[in-house]
Amino acid sequence: MDQLKRTWVEINIDNLEHNYYEIRSVLGPGTKMMAVVKADGYGHGAAQVSRTFQDCGVDWFGVSNIIEARTLRKAGITKPILILGYTPEENARDLYELSCTQCVFGEEYAEKLDESARSENVVVDVHIKLDTGMNRLGFDIHNTDDLVATLAKVCYLPNLKVTGIFTHFAAADENTENGHYYTAMQHRRFATVMDELAMRGFEFLDVHCCNSGGTVFYPEYHHTMVRPGVIIYGCSPNGKPLDAVNLKPAMTLKSVVSFVKTVGAGEKISYGCTYESYEDMKIATIPIGYADGYPRSLSNRGYAFVRDHVVPIVGRVCMDQTMLDVTGIDAKEGDVVTLFGGDVPIGMDNVAGIAGTINYEIMCGISRRVQRVYLKKGEVQEVVDYTL
Repeated sequence: MDQLKRTWVEINIDNLEHNYYEIRSVLGPGTKMMAVVKADGYGHGAAQVSRTFQDCGVDWFGVSNIIEARTLRKAGITKPILILGYTPEENARDLYELSCTQCVFGEEYAEKLDESARSENVVVDVHIKLDTGMNRLGFDIHNTDDLVATLAKVCYLPNLKVTGIFTHFAAADENTENGHYYTAMQHRRFATVMDELAMRGFEFLDVHCCNSGGTVFYPEYHHTMVRPGVIIYGCSPNGKPLDAVNLKPAMTLKSVVSFVKTVGAGEKISYGCTYESYEDMKIATIPIGYADGYPRSLSNRGYAFVRDHVVPIVGRVCMDQTMLDVTGIDAKEGDVVTLFGGDVPIGMDNVAGIAGTINYEIMCGISRRVQRVYLKKGEVQEVVDYTL
């Protein structure tokens, strides 16, 4: 990997495949899996991970918007795609031509999408989204009779083909008493609406409500399909070890030592002079900073792994540079530094905890100026440089 002289992430394809089959192992016969690959595959590269999961046999893909859906189609993804967020109704023809399923979350939006599809002489496949307690997107479920009547009207719109219905759990990943209570309440609301619709003759090919937490902790709510996201990349939805599946993180963040110097006692390091050397210290600079997605909140708190040692970050993380205390270590320019992942004792959850955030934000935050290197059986399969 001579071309990698700065900062990069390694994506382990073998681990992605392992996670896929681990998740499959907890699904009942006939239960479909939708791999959620929004936000560029949670920072792993949507095109590359989607091709991996498609080869494994995944049933669906979930994305945030039509731009992400188009990226998958251009990458050769042929499996069904559900757009989980808003698509302007004037893009009805695009939805049709991309063979995408659009979520509809309100009566007005459904009618506008139907009208646009009619003007384009196309029929758009849709899944209905119910808001059972997330209070983000979805039809309000608080008045069941009114809701069922509204959904019946949506189902009869001539240029929308309603093939699925779903909701989203707000606390399934918590795996706590309060989380169990709230998730059960949400599912009860969802089931009530489903029962009322069934009594009126409405049935749906795809019924789904389980995100990663739901998939792992609530097998009784799997219905016909689950929507795992963070777990397909090998991370726990709550940052804690999981009993049901043995996941392997796919992402490792690496950099190199670009400069080594000795700093005398009493010297200040980095912006704001927030760190003062307590003795003569050996300081290594690495070319990674918050513009690469490495959080500034790790200033004077985070750790890195170099020459088989865990070393502390000293001073503030800069936009493009970070300093490490490598005193007593034979660190040299060109040494590889691991910030998290792989076989080192610094996991993404460790980093997220120190930074005061969640593993989702860490992986999604790796910027597009950081090369993605895809490995299979230890061999480089592809290097993606978004800046080219």
